[in-house]
Parts: sequence; C-alpha cells; structure tokens
Amino acid sequence: MNSFFEYYNDLQRWEGLTPKPLIATWPPEIRNAISDSFQQSVSSSNIIGLQAPIRSGSSNQSIGNQVEKFFIDQVGPCMRQFVIGPCSGAGYPDKTLRNDSTGETYPLEFKATSHWNPKDTNRRVLTSSSTKLRRNFAAPIYHLLATVIYGSSSHKIEHFRLDFLEPENLVNVRLEASVNHKLLSAGEHYN
Repeated sequence: MNSFFEYYNDLQRWEGLTPKPLIATWPPEIRNAISDSFQQSVSSSNIIGLQAPIRSGSSNQSIGNQVEKFFIDQVGPCMRQFVIGPCSGAGYPDKTLRNDSTGETYPLEFKATSHWNPKDTNRRVLTSSSTKLRRNFAAPIYHLLATVIYGSSSHKIEHFRLDFLEPENLVNVRLEASVNHKLLSAGEHYN
C-alpha cells in the first residue's frame, strides 16, 4: 500500500511526467467551512428520509447514479458559499466543489451505496490517470469524497458522509493494462 501522495508521484513518473503536487493537507478552516455547508444544506433540504426516484429495471450502478443525482439536485441549491459542479472529461473526479467567495475549486468524487460497512474491502476507484487533475486543478489540491447511503429496497436517503482525503491516506494501487478497439485493430497479432 502507498500513501495517496506517493501514489500520485509514482503515477506521474509512470506517465513520463515530472511529478508535481496533486494532493495537499486540508486547512482546518476550509474543511470546517465545507463540512458546515453540507450539514446545513442536508438539514435544510430535508433530504434524509426522502425516496430517490429510480427508473424501473435499473442496474445497481444505475441506481447509485440516480441516487447521487437526486441527492445533488436536492442539496445543491441549498448550499451556501459552495457550488457543486461537473468536472468535464472521463475519470476522476466526476465533480468539483467551488468556493463562491474565493473561486477555489476542489476535486469532489460522489459515490452512492446501499449500506456502509466499515469492514467492507470492496474497491472504490479514485483515479487511474493524472491528466484530469493536472488539467483542471492548481496546487494546493484538496480531495473530497462524498458518499450517499440509501436503503437498498426503499431507495430512501439514510445518511451522508464526507471524507476529506489527505496525502498520508493509504490507497491500494493496482497496475492495470487495457486495450481498446483502435489498439486491437492496429496491433500486430493474429485475430
């Protein structure tokens, strides 16, 4: 296992880049302001206990995406000082959190799950490339993971959790190779 900081440095070297800082320690005043804003907006939106509308026949992944969208649509307009927005392009992060007063933006990854188990070892993939972070954020970069917990059969919002990721957070690193149609079409192999 590596720290998140070590992972980003190794990743950038693997990509052939000179490493630059892609994760920093959260200043308590920013962390507390974000936490307070989310607590206030969750409370004033009355989201806890609301049932997310789910399309019939949805897969588990689709249900999670629908719950996430429902949560953001309900809570986002109630937020003070911060705005949840998209982060264009594939990969991590899927959202940004912008501070209205300073203009600073933070990587924000949303996940939804039907239960929270502190002993669960299922992977939650954060990032596999540094391109999007390097393109969209300037140091210091503070990472935020938001998790919406909902009832597996009722799809009611039960809880909301924020994890303010730090450079020393341990992460699992898995080297992965992939192909695509273009590479397979141009490859010198029997097909």
